[in-house]
Amino acid sequence: MQTNSLNHGDTETRRNFFLRAFASPWFFHVLLWLAPILFLLSYFFLPLSKILILAFNTSALTKANFQLILPIVSFTFYQAALSTILTFILGIPSAILFSRFNFRGKPLLRALTAVPFMLPTVVVASSFNALFGNHGLFSFMQSISSSFILHPSSFSLILTAHVFYNTTIVIRIVGNALSRLDPKLEQSARSLGADTFHVWKNVTLPLLRPSLLAAALLVFMFDFTSFGVILLLGGSNFSTLEVEIYLRVLKLPNLPLAALLSIVQLIFTLIFSILYTRIISQVTAQTNPRFSASRPPKTPRERAFVFTLYALLITFFLLPLASLPIRSLTRLEADRGQRGEVQYGFTTDYYEELFINRRGSLFYVPPIQAARNSLGYASLTVLLSLALGYPAAYALAKPTRLEKFLDPLVMMPLGASAVMLGLGFIFSFGRALASPFFVPIAHTLVALPFVIRTLQPALASIPERLRQAAATLGASPFRVWQTVDFPILSRATLSAATFAFTVSLGEFGATLLLTRPEYPTIPIAIQRFLSQPGGLNFGQAMAMATLLMLLATLAILVIEKLRLSDSGEF
Repeated sequence: MQTNSLNHGDTETRRNFFLRAFASPWFFHVLLWLAPILFLLSYFFLPLSKILILAFNTSALTKANFQLILPIVSFTFYQAALSTILTFILGIPSAILFSRFNFRGKPLLRALTAVPFMLPTVVVASSFNALFGNHGLFSFMQSISSSFILHPSSFSLILTAHVFYNTTIVIRIVGNALSRLDPKLEQSARSLGADTFHVWKNVTLPLLRPSLLAAALLVFMFDFTSFGVILLLGGSNFSTLEVEIYLRVLKLPNLPLAALLSIVQLIFTLIFSILYTRIISQVTAQTNPRFSASRPPKTPRERAFVFTLYALLITFFLLPLASLPIRSLTRLEADRGQRGEVQYGFTTDYYEELFINRRGSLFYVPPIQAARNSLGYASLTVLLSLALGYPAAYALAKPTRLEKFLDPLVMMPLGASAVMLGLGFIFSFGRALASPFFVPIAHTLVALPFVIRTLQPALASIPERLRQAAATLGASPFRVWQTVDFPILSRATLSAATFAFTVSLGEFGATLLLTRPEYPTIPIAIQRFLSQPGGLNFGQAMAMATLLMLLATLAILVIEKLRLSDSGEF
């Protein structure tokens, strides 16, 4: 009897212990993190470990490989630094324009400068090909013009595309900092006799230094990891780290070298990310109330500045985007293999040809099927990203010590290039990659940090007292969620879903390594058309890129409409 009572007491003690453990907030947070961490362990950290093992293998750590790496790293730094300088040359005056002056069409111009940053890389590269490529509008004008026109080189097109992409970063970060500077500081300096140059040197620039460094690091990091723009505009002639990894996997197979290059790229990216995090925290700490410093231009000098920069920005950002649909509807040369006289001018043939298999190839995949593949992958990416992002964002909304440890781990995929993710999948899963399901998994890794960061502020903004009040009035947990949480989270959820959809729709690096020939996406189909000779292939690439641009632009408009707040940071 005594033994039974002791056993019963021990059982009751264990039961109470487990009940208290299950009811503790710590255990609830562990449950929330279970699915996201298992996903990252399986599809990010496992592939990363495979890359690390191969990178530090004796077959990779050879003198010949290190001799190859040094010029690749040097050129990657060179093009990224040059692109950053050029971006600042346009970005700083643009930031001054938007923060200091009011003018007609300002909201439209700001939106126009922001669109390229969210467009897929293949769309941006195709836009510059449509304007300056060998089959582009600029080349056609040069061929019919009697005067000599200097044609831009591939390297200059790459630099220009990087400026096109990243100018909005400088406008947002530096412009936001400018709008928060107290105008009384400048007025005081001028009252003491300082001219415009000394006001900028001694007052404005010291206050802007953290914002300038943050913008420079972010722009440099995007240029450092650029892949699609360089590959599509320069081909394999420009060996950056990203392009060289791709070449050493598919074109010039050397997997140990590809793994070593991936680790080098990851180390540099993590260093840049850590520096950016520290600097942007200083920017946040220095945040002041926004001053209404913008005003209409008054002096002739100010009006000339606004008019000149307005015309420059309109031309620079609108011309490439407009040239893409124009070129997709314009015949400027004979199609390859076509007989008879060519009818130059307006045509819809390039869109019609998307559905015709001219060569009778057994491996032909209609572009409409590529569009279906992209939409299917994007839909799966949205579902996976929300299913994994919601519990992580919910845990981060009420952070504990566990969240402070896990938060950087969840954000780590942002520091890895998409090409590196694809390489890790090849090392880890091998023949299993025949399944097309790995493509949306890779897309989810890229989109998940964006989804978490979009949902987290909305979840943190829900007042706990509203939930408690609803529960006190007799509402069930589901009813509380329906009446309190859902109205607040619906906009953020749709915005996060659109982010994930857009990321998946335009993802190029990982997809190029993982996709099978029979399951191409729209970006892969565009790359295939651009890699083949002839005006017909080029026209079809322009048509596909135009369709992708329309889809991406619609998604961008949804995101901008649903954006909860414009913090000015990235």
